Amino acid sequence: MSTPFSIDVHDLIAHRSIGRLQKLVLFFGFCIIALEGFDLTIMGFIAPVLKEQWHIGNRALGSALSAAQIGLVLGSLVAGPLADRFGRKVVLLISIAAFGLCTLFTATVGDLTHLIVWRLLTGIAVGSVVPNTATLVSEYVPERIRSFSVALIICGVSFSAACGGFLSAWMIPRFGWQSVLVLGGVMPLLMLPLLYFKLPESVRFLVAKRASAARIHAIVDKMAPGIATAQSAFVMPAELSKRSAIRTVLSTHYKFGSLMLWSAYFAALFASNMLSNWLPTLIKESGYSLSYAASITGVYQLGGVFGSLFLGWSMDRINLHRVPAAAYFASALLLLGLATAYHSFVLLVIQAFALGFCLIGAISGINAVSAVFYPTEARATGSCWMHGAGRSGALLSILAGGQMLAMGWDATAAFIVLIIPTLVAGFSLLAKERQRH
Repeated sequence: MSTPFSIDVHDLIAHRSIGRLQKLVLFFGFCIIALEGFDLTIMGFIAPVLKEQWHIGNRALGSALSAAQIGLVLGSLVAGPLADRFGRKVVLLISIAAFGLCTLFTATVGDLTHLIVWRLLTGIAVGSVVPNTATLVSEYVPERIRSFSVALIICGVSFSAACGGFLSAWMIPRFGWQSVLVLGGVMPLLMLPLLYFKLPESVRFLVAKRASAARIHAIVDKMAPGIATAQSAFVMPAELSKRSAIRTVLSTHYKFGSLMLWSAYFAALFASNMLSNWLPTLIKESGYSLSYAASITGVYQLGGVFGSLFLGWSMDRINLHRVPAAAYFASALLLLGLATAYHSFVLLVIQAFALGFCLIGAISGINAVSAVFYPTEARATGSCWMHGAGRSGALLSILAGGQMLAMGWDATAAFIVLIIPTLVAGFSLLAKERQRH
Protein backbone atom coordinates (compact mmCIF):
# COMPACT_ATOMS: atom_id res chain seq x y z
CA MET A 1 0.00 0.00 0.00
CA SER A 2 1.04 3.59 -0.53
CA THR A 3 2.32 5.72 2.38
CA PRO A 4 2.64 9.52 2.59
CA PHE A 5 6.06 9.11 0.98
CA SER A 6 5.31 6.26 -1.43
CA ILE A 7 2.90 6.06 -4.34
CA ASP A 8 1.59 2.75 -5.62
CA VAL A 9 1.54 3.33 -9.38
CA HIS A 10 -0.81 0.39 -9.92
CA ASP A 11 -3.39 1.85 -7.52
CA LEU A 12 -2.91 5.32 -8.98
CA ILE A 13 -3.82 4.09 -12.46
CA ALA A 14 -6.56 1.74 -11.26
CA HIS A 15 -8.55 4.18 -9.14
CA ARG A 16 -8.41 7.38 -11.16
CA SER A 17 -10.22 8.35 -14.32
CA ILE A 18 -8.13 8.49 -17.47
CA GLY A 19 -6.27 11.79 -17.72
CA ARG A 20 -4.87 13.74 -20.65
CA LEU A 21 -1.59 11.84 -20.72
CA GLN A 22 -3.32 8.47 -20.88
CA LYS A 23 -5.65 9.69 -23.61
CA LEU A 24 -2.59 10.86 -25.52
CA VAL A 25 -1.04 7.40 -25.16
CA LEU A 26 -4.24 5.86 -26.53
CA PHE A 27 -4.26 8.29 -29.47
CA PHE A 28 -0.63 7.61 -30.32
CA GLY A 29 -1.21 3.88 -29.91
CA PHE A 30 -4.05 3.96 -32.42
CA CYS A 31 -1.96 5.97 -34.89
CA ILE A 32 1.04 3.65 -34.57
CA ILE A 33 -1.09 0.54 -35.10
CA ALA A 34 -2.87 2.19 -38.04
CA LEU A 35 0.46 2.93 -39.73
CA GLU A 36 1.59 -0.65 -39.21
CA GLY A 37 -1.70 -2.03 -40.51
CA PHE A 38 -1.60 0.10 -43.64
CA ASP A 39 1.94 -1.03 -44.40
CA LEU A 40 1.20 -4.73 -44.02
CA THR A 41 -2.10 -4.86 -45.89
CA ILE A 42 -1.28 -2.78 -48.96
CA MET A 43 0.66 -5.64 -50.54
CA GLY A 44 -2.60 -7.58 -50.79
CA PHE A 45 -4.04 -4.78 -52.94
CA ILE A 46 -0.87 -4.42 -55.00
CA ALA A 47 -0.49 -8.16 -55.64
CA PRO A 48 -3.02 -8.50 -58.50
CA VAL A 49 -1.38 -5.57 -60.32
CA LEU A 50 2.13 -7.00 -59.94
CA LYS A 51 0.89 -10.34 -61.20
CA GLU A 52 -0.24 -8.70 -64.43
CA GLN A 53 2.60 -6.20 -64.91
CA TRP A 54 5.49 -8.51 -63.99
CA HIS A 55 3.92 -11.63 -65.52
CA ILE A 56 4.48 -13.73 -62.40
CA GLY A 57 2.49 -16.67 -61.09
CA ASN A 58 0.70 -17.14 -57.81
CA ARG A 59 3.56 -19.06 -56.22
CA ALA A 60 6.05 -16.30 -57.02
CA LEU A 61 3.56 -13.77 -55.72
CA GLY A 62 3.19 -15.83 -52.55
CA SER A 63 6.95 -15.61 -52.00
CA ALA A 64 6.78 -11.83 -52.08
CA LEU A 65 3.82 -11.74 -49.70
CA SER A 66 5.39 -14.25 -47.31
CA ALA A 67 8.69 -12.35 -47.04
CA ALA A 68 7.17 -9.75 -44.72
CA GLN A 69 5.62 -12.47 -42.56
CA ILE A 70 8.99 -14.21 -42.15
CA GLY A 71 10.40 -10.88 -41.03
CA LEU A 72 7.51 -10.39 -38.63
CA VAL A 73 8.22 -13.71 -36.94
CA LEU A 74 11.91 -12.85 -36.53
CA GLY A 75 11.17 -9.32 -35.35
CA SER A 76 8.60 -10.48 -32.80
CA LEU A 77 10.93 -13.05 -31.22
CA VAL A 78 13.74 -10.54 -30.76
CA ALA A 79 11.82 -7.36 -29.95
CA GLY A 80 9.94 -8.67 -26.89
CA PRO A 81 12.97 -9.38 -24.72
CA LEU A 82 14.56 -6.10 -25.91
CA ALA A 83 11.46 -4.13 -24.88
CA ASP A 84 11.38 -5.83 -21.48
CA ARG A 85 15.01 -4.89 -20.98
CA PHE A 86 15.39 -1.44 -22.56
CA GLY A 87 11.83 -0.12 -22.64
CA ARG A 88 8.77 -0.13 -24.86
CA LYS A 89 9.27 3.35 -26.32
CA VAL A 90 12.82 3.03 -27.63
CA VAL A 91 12.07 -0.25 -29.41
CA LEU A 92 8.93 1.25 -30.93
CA LEU A 93 10.69 4.35 -32.27
CA ILE A 94 13.45 2.33 -33.90
CA SER A 95 10.88 -0.01 -35.44
CA ILE A 96 8.74 2.82 -36.83
CA ALA A 97 11.73 4.57 -38.40
CA ALA A 98 12.95 1.32 -39.93
CA PHE A 99 9.68 0.17 -41.47
CA GLY A 100 8.96 3.64 -42.87
CA LEU A 101 12.29 3.70 -44.70
CA CYS A 102 11.96 0.11 -45.88
CA THR A 103 8.50 0.77 -47.29
CA LEU A 104 9.83 3.75 -49.24
CA PHE A 105 12.63 1.63 -50.70
CA THR A 106 10.08 -1.04 -51.65
CA ALA A 107 8.42 1.53 -53.94
CA THR A 108 11.63 1.70 -56.00
CA VAL A 109 11.94 -2.02 -56.81
CA GLY A 110 11.53 -3.34 -60.32
CA ASP A 111 11.85 -7.09 -59.88
CA LEU A 112 10.68 -9.88 -57.62
CA THR A 113 14.04 -10.48 -55.88
CA HIS A 114 14.39 -6.91 -54.60
CA LEU A 115 10.73 -6.87 -53.61
CA ILE A 116 11.26 -9.96 -51.44
CA VAL A 117 14.36 -8.48 -49.78
CA TRP A 118 12.70 -5.19 -48.84
CA ARG A 119 9.51 -6.85 -47.63
CA LEU A 120 11.60 -9.15 -45.43
CA LEU A 121 13.38 -6.15 -43.88
CA THR A 122 10.07 -4.33 -43.48
CA GLY A 123 8.63 -7.32 -41.64
CA ILE A 124 11.57 -7.47 -39.23
CA ALA A 125 11.08 -3.78 -38.45
CA VAL A 126 7.32 -4.10 -37.99
CA GLY A 127 7.52 -7.24 -35.83
CA SER A 128 7.49 -5.39 -32.51
CA VAL A 129 5.00 -2.66 -33.32
CA VAL A 130 1.62 -4.20 -32.42
CA PRO A 131 2.63 -6.18 -29.30
CA ASN A 132 4.80 -3.42 -27.85
CA THR A 133 2.20 -0.75 -28.52
CA ALA A 134 -0.50 -2.91 -26.93
CA THR A 135 1.80 -3.52 -23.96
CA LEU A 136 2.50 0.19 -23.53
CA VAL A 137 -1.18 1.11 -23.68
CA SER A 138 -2.21 -1.71 -21.31
CA GLU A 139 0.24 -0.40 -18.74
CA TYR A 140 -1.34 3.06 -18.78
CA VAL A 141 -5.01 2.14 -18.37
CA PRO A 142 -6.94 0.63 -15.43
CA GLU A 143 -7.97 -3.02 -15.60
CA ARG A 144 -11.67 -2.15 -15.85
CA ILE A 145 -11.21 -0.80 -19.40
CA ARG A 146 -8.03 -2.61 -20.44
CA SER A 147 -9.64 -4.92 -23.02
CA PHE A 148 -11.56 -2.06 -24.62
CA SER A 149 -8.46 0.18 -24.67
CA VAL A 150 -6.29 -2.46 -26.31
CA ALA A 151 -9.05 -3.28 -28.77
CA LEU A 152 -9.45 0.42 -29.53
CA ILE A 153 -5.87 0.77 -30.70
CA ILE A 154 -5.76 -2.62 -32.41
CA CYS A 155 -8.74 -1.67 -34.56
CA GLY A 156 -6.35 0.83 -36.10
CA VAL A 157 -5.17 -2.13 -38.20
CA SER A 158 -8.66 -2.63 -39.63
CA PHE A 159 -9.26 1.10 -39.99
CA SER A 160 -6.07 1.62 -41.98
CA ALA A 161 -6.60 -1.58 -43.96
CA ALA A 162 -10.08 -0.39 -44.90
CA CYS A 163 -8.60 2.95 -45.93
CA GLY A 164 -5.93 1.04 -47.82
CA GLY A 165 -8.58 -0.86 -49.77
CA PHE A 166 -10.44 2.27 -50.80
CA LEU A 167 -7.26 4.29 -51.42
CA SER A 168 -5.76 1.48 -53.50
CA ALA A 169 -8.89 1.27 -55.61
CA TRP A 170 -8.50 5.01 -56.34
CA MET A 171 -4.71 5.52 -56.39
CA ILE A 172 -3.38 2.49 -58.26
CA PRO A 173 -5.29 3.10 -61.52
CA ARG A 174 -4.28 6.78 -61.47
CA PHE A 175 -0.75 6.88 -60.01
CA GLY A 176 0.50 3.30 -60.12
CA TRP A 177 1.10 0.73 -57.38
CA GLN A 178 4.22 2.56 -56.20
CA SER A 179 2.15 5.50 -54.96
CA VAL A 180 0.52 3.41 -52.23
CA LEU A 181 3.93 2.31 -50.93
CA VAL A 182 5.24 5.87 -50.94
CA LEU A 183 2.26 6.94 -48.85
CA GLY A 184 2.83 4.01 -46.47
CA GLY A 185 6.48 4.96 -46.02
CA VAL A 186 6.15 8.71 -45.61
CA MET A 187 3.41 8.71 -42.96
CA PRO A 188 5.37 6.92 -40.17
CA LEU A 189 8.46 9.05 -40.82
CA LEU A 190 6.43 12.24 -40.49
CA MET A 191 4.98 11.05 -37.19
CA LEU A 192 8.29 9.96 -35.68
CA PRO A 193 9.38 13.37 -34.22
CA LEU A 194 6.01 13.80 -32.50
CA LEU A 195 6.30 10.36 -30.91
CA TYR A 196 9.86 11.04 -29.78
CA PHE A 197 8.91 14.18 -27.86
CA LYS A 198 5.36 13.39 -26.69
CA LEU A 199 5.00 9.62 -26.20
CA PRO A 200 5.98 8.63 -22.62
CA GLU A 201 7.72 5.43 -21.62
CA SER A 202 5.61 2.95 -19.66
CA VAL A 203 5.50 4.18 -16.08
CA ARG A 204 4.98 0.62 -14.82
CA PHE A 205 8.09 -0.48 -16.69
CA LEU A 206 10.10 2.38 -15.19
CA VAL A 207 9.00 1.46 -11.66
CA ALA A 208 9.71 -2.23 -12.29
CA LYS A 209 13.18 -1.36 -13.56
CA ARG A 210 13.77 1.03 -10.65
CA ALA A 211 14.36 4.03 -12.89
CA SER A 212 15.19 7.39 -11.32
CA ALA A 213 12.46 8.89 -9.15
CA ALA A 214 12.71 12.16 -11.08
CA ARG A 215 11.89 10.45 -14.38
CA ILE A 216 8.91 8.63 -12.88
CA HIS A 217 7.78 11.77 -11.04
CA ALA A 218 7.60 13.70 -14.32
CA ILE A 219 5.18 11.15 -15.78
CA VAL A 220 3.10 10.70 -12.62
CA ASP A 221 2.74 14.47 -12.31
CA LYS A 222 1.20 14.57 -15.79
CA MET A 223 -1.22 11.77 -14.94
CA ALA A 224 -2.15 13.11 -11.49
CA PRO A 225 -0.88 16.66 -10.93
CA GLY A 226 0.05 17.42 -7.33
CA ILE A 227 -0.05 13.82 -6.09
CA ALA A 228 3.71 13.29 -6.01
CA THR A 229 6.28 15.37 -4.14
CA ALA A 230 10.03 15.59 -4.41
CA GLN A 231 10.29 13.05 -1.57
CA SER A 232 7.89 10.51 -3.07
CA ALA A 233 8.97 6.95 -3.81
CA PHE A 234 7.17 4.91 -6.43
CA VAL A 235 6.18 1.28 -5.93
CA MET A 236 3.96 -1.45 -7.41
CA PRO A 237 2.46 -4.66 -6.03
CA ALA A 238 5.09 -7.35 -5.72
CA GLU A 239 4.97 -9.24 -9.02
CA LEU A 240 8.63 -9.23 -9.89
CA SER A 241 10.74 -12.37 -9.82
CA LYS A 242 14.41 -13.03 -10.30
CA ARG A 243 13.70 -14.90 -13.52
CA SER A 244 14.35 -13.34 -16.89
CA ALA A 245 11.38 -12.42 -19.07
CA ILE A 246 11.95 -15.48 -21.27
CA ARG A 247 12.11 -17.87 -18.30
CA THR A 248 8.95 -16.31 -16.86
CA VAL A 249 6.96 -16.88 -20.08
CA LEU A 250 8.17 -20.49 -20.27
CA SER A 251 7.77 -21.23 -16.55
CA THR A 252 5.35 -23.85 -15.26
CA HIS A 253 2.88 -21.18 -14.14
CA TYR A 254 2.57 -19.61 -17.60
CA LYS A 255 3.45 -22.46 -19.98
CA PHE A 256 -0.01 -23.89 -20.67
CA GLY A 257 -1.61 -20.47 -21.03
CA SER A 258 1.16 -19.38 -23.37
CA LEU A 259 0.69 -22.47 -25.55
CA MET A 260 -3.05 -21.83 -25.80
CA LEU A 261 -2.52 -18.17 -26.67
CA TRP A 262 0.02 -19.14 -29.33
CA SER A 263 -2.36 -21.75 -30.77
CA ALA A 264 -5.28 -19.32 -30.85
CA TYR A 265 -3.26 -16.51 -32.44
CA PHE A 266 -1.60 -18.86 -34.94
CA ALA A 267 -4.96 -20.19 -36.11
CA ALA A 268 -6.69 -16.80 -36.10
CA LEU A 269 -4.01 -15.04 -38.13
CA PHE A 270 -3.86 -17.97 -40.53
CA ALA A 271 -7.53 -17.37 -41.33
CA SER A 272 -7.47 -13.56 -41.24
CA ASN A 273 -4.29 -13.11 -43.27
CA MET A 274 -5.46 -15.63 -45.84
CA LEU A 275 -8.42 -13.31 -46.38
CA SER A 276 -6.42 -10.06 -46.20
CA ASN A 277 -3.76 -11.19 -48.67
CA TRP A 278 -5.71 -13.42 -51.06
CA LEU A 279 -9.29 -12.15 -50.89
CA PRO A 280 -8.72 -9.46 -53.57
CA THR A 281 -7.23 -12.06 -55.90
CA LEU A 282 -9.94 -14.66 -55.14
CA ILE A 283 -12.73 -12.16 -55.74
CA LYS A 284 -11.11 -10.81 -58.91
CA GLU A 285 -10.66 -14.30 -60.32
CA SER A 286 -14.32 -15.02 -59.48
CA GLY A 287 -15.37 -12.49 -62.11
CA TYR A 288 -15.32 -9.11 -60.34
CA SER A 289 -13.16 -6.10 -61.21
CA LEU A 290 -10.06 -5.12 -59.24
CA SER A 291 -11.89 -2.12 -57.79
CA TYR A 292 -14.74 -4.34 -56.58
CA ALA A 293 -12.26 -6.84 -55.14
CA ALA A 294 -10.38 -4.11 -53.25
CA SER A 295 -13.67 -2.63 -52.01
CA ILE A 296 -14.88 -6.00 -50.66
CA THR A 297 -11.64 -6.41 -48.75
CA GLY A 298 -12.03 -2.86 -47.46
CA VAL A 299 -15.52 -3.73 -46.18
CA TYR A 300 -14.10 -6.81 -44.44
CA GLN A 301 -11.51 -4.64 -42.69
CA LEU A 302 -14.10 -2.00 -41.85
CA GLY A 303 -16.17 -4.64 -40.08
CA GLY A 304 -13.08 -5.34 -37.99
CA VAL A 305 -13.07 -1.75 -36.70
CA PHE A 306 -16.57 -2.06 -35.24
CA GLY A 307 -15.97 -5.62 -34.08
CA SER A 308 -12.80 -4.69 -32.22
CA LEU A 309 -14.55 -1.95 -30.28
CA PHE A 310 -17.67 -3.97 -29.45
CA LEU A 311 -15.84 -7.16 -28.46
CA GLY A 312 -13.29 -5.21 -26.39
CA TRP A 313 -16.13 -3.51 -24.53
CA SER A 314 -17.87 -6.86 -24.04
CA MET A 315 -14.71 -8.55 -22.74
CA ASP A 316 -14.39 -5.99 -19.95
CA ARG A 317 -17.99 -6.58 -18.89
CA ILE A 318 -18.73 -10.25 -19.64
CA ASN A 319 -15.74 -12.57 -19.93
CA LEU A 320 -12.18 -12.11 -21.15
CA HIS A 321 -11.98 -15.48 -22.91
CA ARG A 322 -15.51 -16.51 -23.84
CA VAL A 323 -16.41 -13.37 -25.79
CA PRO A 324 -13.63 -13.72 -28.41
CA ALA A 325 -14.11 -17.51 -28.46
CA ALA A 326 -17.78 -17.02 -29.36
CA ALA A 327 -16.74 -14.59 -32.10
CA TYR A 328 -14.42 -17.22 -33.59
CA PHE A 329 -17.25 -19.76 -33.65
CA ALA A 330 -19.49 -17.18 -35.36
CA SER A 331 -16.71 -16.62 -37.91
CA ALA A 332 -16.84 -20.31 -38.81
CA LEU A 333 -20.55 -20.01 -39.59
CA LEU A 334 -20.00 -16.87 -41.66
CA LEU A 335 -17.26 -18.57 -43.69
CA LEU A 336 -19.71 -21.37 -44.43
CA GLY A 337 -22.20 -18.75 -45.58
CA LEU A 338 -19.61 -17.04 -47.78
CA ALA A 339 -18.78 -20.36 -49.42
CA THR A 340 -22.34 -20.60 -50.71
CA ALA A 341 -23.16 -16.94 -51.38
CA TYR A 342 -20.05 -15.20 -52.71
CA HIS A 343 -21.52 -15.05 -56.22
CA SER A 344 -24.05 -12.48 -54.96
CA PHE A 345 -22.31 -9.12 -54.57
CA VAL A 346 -24.81 -7.79 -52.01
CA LEU A 347 -24.58 -10.88 -49.82
CA LEU A 348 -20.81 -10.84 -50.22
CA VAL A 349 -20.61 -7.30 -48.86
CA ILE A 350 -22.88 -8.05 -45.89
CA GLN A 351 -21.11 -11.26 -44.91
CA ALA A 352 -17.65 -9.77 -45.46
CA PHE A 353 -18.52 -6.99 -42.99
CA ALA A 354 -19.90 -9.48 -40.46
CA LEU A 355 -16.85 -11.74 -40.85
CA GLY A 356 -14.50 -8.82 -40.25
CA PHE A 357 -16.60 -7.84 -37.21
CA CYS A 358 -16.20 -11.29 -35.64
CA LEU A 359 -12.80 -12.52 -36.83
CA ILE A 360 -10.75 -9.34 -36.69
CA GLY A 361 -12.57 -8.20 -33.55
CA ALA A 362 -11.64 -11.44 -31.79
CA ILE A 363 -8.02 -11.10 -32.90
CA SER A 364 -7.92 -7.67 -31.28
CA GLY A 365 -9.30 -9.24 -28.11
CA ILE A 366 -6.48 -11.76 -27.81
CA ASN A 367 -4.03 -8.86 -27.43
CA ALA A 368 -5.92 -7.81 -24.32
CA VAL A 369 -5.79 -11.37 -22.98
CA SER A 370 -1.99 -11.48 -23.24
CA ALA A 371 -1.68 -8.05 -21.64
CA VAL A 372 -3.63 -9.27 -18.61
CA PHE A 373 -2.02 -12.71 -18.44
CA TYR A 374 1.68 -11.79 -18.18
CA PRO A 375 3.36 -9.76 -15.39
CA THR A 376 5.08 -6.43 -16.09
CA GLU A 377 8.62 -7.79 -16.34
CA ALA A 378 7.61 -10.31 -19.03
CA ARG A 379 4.61 -8.64 -20.67
CA ALA A 380 6.38 -7.45 -23.83
CA THR A 381 8.11 -10.81 -24.30
CA GLY A 382 4.86 -12.74 -23.80
CA SER A 383 2.93 -10.50 -26.17
CA CYS A 384 5.66 -10.42 -28.81
CA TRP A 385 6.11 -14.19 -28.74
CA MET A 386 2.37 -14.66 -29.10
CA HIS A 387 2.59 -12.40 -32.14
CA GLY A 388 5.52 -14.44 -33.42
CA ALA A 389 3.35 -17.55 -33.26
CA GLY A 390 0.53 -15.69 -34.96
CA ARG A 391 2.76 -14.39 -37.70
CA SER A 392 3.92 -17.96 -38.31
CA GLY A 393 0.28 -18.76 -39.00
CA ALA A 394 0.03 -15.74 -41.28
CA LEU A 395 3.14 -16.89 -43.14
CA LEU A 396 1.72 -20.37 -43.61
CA SER A 397 -1.55 -18.86 -44.85
CA ILE A 398 0.25 -16.97 -47.60
CA LEU A 399 2.06 -20.08 -48.78
CA ALA A 400 -1.16 -22.10 -48.55
CA GLY A 401 -3.10 -19.43 -50.41
CA GLY A 402 -0.61 -19.43 -53.26
CA GLN A 403 -0.77 -23.21 -53.41
CA MET A 404 -4.58 -23.15 -53.44
CA LEU A 405 -4.66 -20.79 -56.40
CA ALA A 406 -1.95 -22.76 -58.19
CA MET A 407 -4.09 -25.89 -57.82
CA GLY A 408 -7.11 -24.08 -59.23
CA TRP A 409 -9.15 -23.85 -56.03
CA ASP A 410 -11.99 -21.34 -56.11
CA ALA A 411 -13.30 -19.07 -53.35
CA THR A 412 -15.78 -21.69 -52.13
CA ALA A 413 -13.05 -24.21 -51.31
CA ALA A 414 -10.89 -21.55 -49.64
CA PHE A 415 -13.71 -20.35 -47.39
CA ILE A 416 -14.56 -23.90 -46.29
CA VAL A 417 -10.93 -24.69 -45.40
CA LEU A 418 -10.72 -21.53 -43.26
CA ILE A 419 -13.49 -22.82 -41.00
CA ILE A 420 -10.98 -25.18 -39.35
CA PRO A 421 -8.55 -22.54 -37.93
CA THR A 422 -11.39 -20.39 -36.61
CA LEU A 423 -12.67 -23.36 -34.60
CA VAL A 424 -9.15 -24.09 -33.33
CA ALA A 425 -8.80 -20.48 -32.14
CA GLY A 426 -12.10 -20.60 -30.28
CA PHE A 427 -11.41 -23.87 -28.49
CA SER A 428 -7.85 -22.76 -27.58
CA LEU A 429 -9.21 -19.70 -25.79
CA LEU A 430 -11.74 -21.79 -23.88
CA ALA A 431 -8.91 -24.11 -22.80
CA LYS A 432 -6.84 -21.09 -21.75
CA GLU A 433 -9.67 -19.91 -19.51
CA ARG A 434 -9.15 -22.96 -17.32
CA GLN A 435 -5.81 -21.56 -16.19
CA ARG A 436 -6.59 -18.67 -13.91
CA HIS A 437 -3.87 -16.11 -13.31
